[in-house]
Amino acid sequence: MPPPAPRPLRAIGLMSGTSLDGIDIAVIESDGIAIAAFGPAFTLPYDDAMRLRLRAVLAGTAPVLQVEHELTLLHAQAVRTLLERAGLEASQVDVIGFHGQTVLHRPDIGLTWQIGNGHLLARETGIDVACDFRAADVAAGGEGAPLVPVFHGALAARLGRSRSGPLAVLNLGGVGNVTWIGKPQPSHGPDHGDDALIAFDTGPGNALIDDWVARRGGRPFDRDGALALAGTVNAEVLRGLADNAYFSRPPPKSLDRNDFRLGPEGEGLSVEDGAATLAAFTALAAARALDHMPEPPERWLVCGGGRRNPAIMGELRARLGVPVDPVEAVGWNGDALEAQAFAYLAIRSLRGLPLTYPRTTGAPAPLPGGVFFAAGKIPQRKRDRSGCVC
Repeated sequence: MPPPAPRPLRAIGLMSGTSLDGIDIAVIESDGIAIAAFGPAFTLPYDDAMRLRLRAVLAGTAPVLQVEHELTLLHAQAVRTLLERAGLEASQVDVIGFHGQTVLHRPDIGLTWQIGNGHLLARETGIDVACDFRAADVAAGGEGAPLVPVFHGALAARLGRSRSGPLAVLNLGGVGNVTWIGKPQPSHGPDHGDDALIAFDTGPGNALIDDWVARRGGRPFDRDGALALAGTVNAEVLRGLADNAYFSRPPPKSLDRNDFRLGPEGEGLSVEDGAATLAAFTALAAARALDHMPEPPERWLVCGGGRRNPAIMGELRARLGVPVDPVEAVGWNGDALEAQAFAYLAIRSLRGLPLTYPRTTGAPAPLPGGVFFAAGKIPQRKRDRSGCVC
């Protein structure tokens, strides 16, 4: 008689992406393979001052420990807000999946760095925390990214008979990444694993556009693609951007937020033409991913902030020639998907299940990961007479 299936766990996922717009937070229930239920989700936006401090950390000009402390306390605030809105007690949550904020990603030299204090978050929330999901993969020679493909596979499994061929899930945050999910096969079982998933970073997502409009238009991002839709793609600048060895490099492969830049040739563009050209570049980079897929997807589902930019979505549809839809078209929550993914990864970490695979990150074998901080075992630090926490 087979052993009983493990009970589903309830997890909160937290994600602060390279677009620096805020903290996404979501609840799911899962046994680490199948998704049993989705819970509430919301976004806690960063104010302008916090966004600037995070940008300064990325630029290497801010005090990292101070910003990390602020960042962690904001994540704790997000957890408390979610618990209150959902009518949950901390004791009713098994684990928090805490991604933190990526400030440097250089797997070529064995380095990936996400700031965020797991000890502090566990103490502030009273909930066990799983974090540092990328380090084990990078230490083993993997890219450490993307981490969401195994969750994309679990979501695709829920589509059942509504798909018959390969599916691509394209995430357009600050950096773009894609998961190719093969045709449904009985041999895959409930956990898609390495035989059905291929994943890699495609190129820039929204980061270049955000940086461009912040610098030239005084806005944090191109809301609704208004600037790009008002501009004209500069073919010469686009060709220069596309002439990058990254696109021909076979996966697995991943990127740092700053690996692509609009060089001096783009400085003469108007803010609208620059936004249009960069939107086209984001779509072109995604289309170049087809060169590394065993079979063209029958459909692309898009999550992340890029799905809200009509200029990017229009360029994707023109270049890919198959249905391209926001993930809401199949009932997924595009605003919460990455946070849900880190809740799912936290549960898999607790179960000792793999997070990464040879064809998603280049890991030498399916690898578990994550570092744990148990809320009940962390001593409360005391204040000295000066008021310092020590």
